Amino acid sequence: MSPVISYESFLVTESFEGFEDPEKFKNYVPKLEKYKKDLEESVLDEYKVAMPKPIDELVKDQLDAVDYMYNEKLLTPEEFEITDSTASKIAKNIGDGKWSAVQVLKAFAHRGTVAHQFTNCALQIFVDEGIKRAKELDEYQKKTGKLVGPLHGVPVSLKEHFNYAGKVTHSGYVSLIDNVTEKFGVTPQILYDLGAVFYIRTTQPQTLMHLCSESNYSDVTKCPFNISLSSGGSSSGEGAVVSFGGSVFGIGSDIGGSIRSPAAFSGCFGLRPTTHRVSMEGSTSSLGGQETIQAVFGPLARTVEDIETMMKTYLNEGKPWNSDASLICMPWRDVPKPNAKDLTIAVIRDDGLVSPSPPIRRGVNTVVDKLKEAGVKIIEFTPPNTKLAYETINKMYNCDGNETNRKMLGKSGEPLVQLTKWSLNYGEGSKMFSVPEVRQLHMTRDALRNEYNKFMADNNVDFILSPAYNNVAPHPREVYNWSYTALFNILDLPTLVLQTGLKQDPEVDVWTEKDKKHKYRSNLEQLENEMYKPEEFKHAPIAIQLSGRRYHDEEVVAAGKVIADDILKVDLLKH
Repeated sequence: MSPVISYESFLVTESFEGFEDPEKFKNYVPKLEKYKKDLEESVLDEYKVAMPKPIDELVKDQLDAVDYMYNEKLLTPEEFEITDSTASKIAKNIGDGKWSAVQVLKAFAHRGTVAHQFTNCALQIFVDEGIKRAKELDEYQKKTGKLVGPLHGVPVSLKEHFNYAGKVTHSGYVSLIDNVTEKFGVTPQILYDLGAVFYIRTTQPQTLMHLCSESNYSDVTKCPFNISLSSGGSSSGEGAVVSFGGSVFGIGSDIGGSIRSPAAFSGCFGLRPTTHRVSMEGSTSSLGGQETIQAVFGPLARTVEDIETMMKTYLNEGKPWNSDASLICMPWRDVPKPNAKDLTIAVIRDDGLVSPSPPIRRGVNTVVDKLKEAGVKIIEFTPPNTKLAYETINKMYNCDGNETNRKMLGKSGEPLVQLTKWSLNYGEGSKMFSVPEVRQLHMTRDALRNEYNKFMADNNVDFILSPAYNNVAPHPREVYNWSYTALFNILDLPTLVLQTGLKQDPEVDVWTEKDKKHKYRSNLEQLENEMYKPEEFKHAPIAIQLSGRRYHDEEVVAAGKVIADDILKVDLLKH
């Protein structure tokens, strides 16, 4: 757990002046304590779990909380049936009168609240409001004989930094603890209008720029399948609550891996769409006006079907371009599942920056072997200019010299958590880039996009398959590299995290003699690789990611169905 290379040795580009101020922070402590107390009191008595041991001991035991939930029957058979259903099945059963919206909401709220007790995935739980909304849907159905929309009664979880009507939206910044947003952001509003029911808002890290969840509002969020590990970030709570089955799908955001990391680490599917398809209007962050490298909103779910349901209903029924002028008017196209024999997939096994750990290698090898057996043409792909891509995107993140974060964090003087210090040192840290320098970053970005696009076009490559991270879910506060995901942010390629159905095995997933002789290519690679000790990552999910060409989101999802459902036969709704 203590690598030879320390993370502190990387903290060289930001002095941290103008951030922490203990005297200022004292004024916010009472509000923070009340916020945390409100969350604690929002856990209904009937949903509380009698833990078999103190949570700290369960963490040491590397508890698989999902397995425990099923084995100990923490839900009723009816609740398991409801919560192990897709959005389309739920809407159909409500429409047919088999289930009521209230019944569905209560089942998911129970499961999601159990998830929170094991994983710390929530920042706000408001079951009573969810029940009130569900009752309104039931009354509408009773009066009209119709459903309000295709998501009628479907419980959806939301990352906290999406503006929520009448609630505080702080985005992990203590200075925003009084920021009550008057209305929903565009995307939550559209989902609400389509019939979705909300009862939980989920964790994210300070600044939204970590692959872990820690902030001054909340401790770390845990991987449901091994609660000693991180759920990922920055859509930390979404990864945990969705993988645990506490919502049908959740909405996260992604600027460097923040949907795909929690999907991969926590054990579900997650789509990073192409930019300008899903609205980010009405969200709170430090990234306002920043177009150098853009964040996206997207879904996490336990089935690829539900990923598609969210995107299709949101775009085709919700028409978000009518509410957000930045979006492309591009409805979701019906793309049939391709024939495996017609696919050409380029495989990245190592991005040249940080070599993958043994379980990730096994995952990629297993998937590639099964794809070949199914008739998929596989091309081995050594991705070009990954160092340039990573260095460029890291400069883009902080090209304002951390000025916005300095203001937002410095206003409260809140303590900086470990990975905030790491992220503030990305690129050139406190250096503010000039307009010509930013333009040069844009030219580098665009050249990279053309280079990868040319490779795919010249070689008739349909998709790129790669690790989502160099390891399975890491220990909390010990995740530093996001080169595998950030590559596809700078390229702006739609990317879907797929579960392989495999889990880490400490007896199998060990460093080889060849690995032990590996000469580290960088301090970052050494930092990451030396943290992988097989006995500390038991039954962590093993995931991969599939990337397609820009604005071919539909093709990525269709291929994801073939790979996950037909070839790998992954079924996250069955235990």
